[in-house]
Amino acid sequence: MKIHEKYIKRCISLARNGLGRTYPNPMVGSVVVHKNKIIGEGWHQKAGLPHAEVNAINSVKDPALLSASTIYVSLEPCSHYGKTPPCSDLIIAKGIKKVVIGSVDPFAEVAGRGIKKLMDAGCEVLVGILEQECQELNRRFFTFHQKQRPYIILKWAQTADCFIAPADKIKREPVWITNQVSKQLVHKWRAEEQAILAGTNTVVADNPKLNTRLWSGPNPVRIIIDRNLRIPQKSFVLDRSIKTVVLTDPDRAESAGKKSAENLFFEPLDFEEDLALQICKILFKHELQSVIIEGGTQTLQTFIDADLWDEARIFTGKREFGTGIKAPQFFGRLKEETAFTGDNLKIFMND
Repeated sequence: MKIHEKYIKRCISLARNGLGRTYPNPMVGSVVVHKNKIIGEGWHQKAGLPHAEVNAINSVKDPALLSASTIYVSLEPCSHYGKTPPCSDLIIAKGIKKVVIGSVDPFAEVAGRGIKKLMDAGCEVLVGILEQECQELNRRFFTFHQKQRPYIILKWAQTADCFIAPADKIKREPVWITNQVSKQLVHKWRAEEQAILAGTNTVVADNPKLNTRLWSGPNPVRIIIDRNLRIPQKSFVLDRSIKTVVLTDPDRAESAGKKSAENLFFEPLDFEEDLALQICKILFKHELQSVIIEGGTQTLQTFIDADLWDEARIFTGKREFGTGIKAPQFFGRLKEETAFTGDNLKIFMND
């Protein structure tokens, strides 16, 4: 069993190369092993491109070895035709008789069908090697398909005395609490997730761009809560450079929707009902598997109070405001703590 774990760990390591680039597909890694030696490996790089198993098999220099090899894959090989042919069919066609799988795929089009197809073809299939680690790797994908909502990451920066903003602001721009290293890390995170959400007060006060200008990677879809459509039209979030979804009062959504243009959409939100749950349903409709909540205390607390969050990433800087807007209140399990040239980062899990 230990030897299987060794190769599944390699699959997980390879799969991580696709973080932020495989949506709506999961991250998957695969290796082909012959006589305890890796002879081929690959990972899924982008939706529409070959899957991990295809890349691993194609990387084998001597195809004659495949029939005497074992293929390892972090997630169950697909069994359906999507943008690419089924990987289970390729494994069978290449004569590979042993398949070791980290986790079953929760996607309804697969969900055990790939395993069944392999077994029906006479393959020896071993499932559940480092299953928890494989599911953790694709926690966004699993959350989306199993809970019908995006994976939710809360993120904020607070001062040493636990304020996220000063009491009064003069200019319409952010008041930075963290340093440049922390800011760049946040932009890296944005490139890894599908969406980013901010509330009206944050956008009006800071005029954020909510993009990845400090990191190389895709921009997340911007989700903006604006009940009365009071965000100034010249705000960066309304510049249509990135797909943006504005959540607003139903009547305003209907009238504004008629004026929708490229990359700018309006969705109705009933502000008298459970906001966090409604937002989750809207994001699910837009097929967004993950979202970073970067709003102010009110927006963040809305998700905390509804118990609709999975991770909380909290920076604490050296500055003190003395007074101002207090940081959100919550309880979670501390997963890790890191220092960034004076800033402190804590990551909590909601489990």
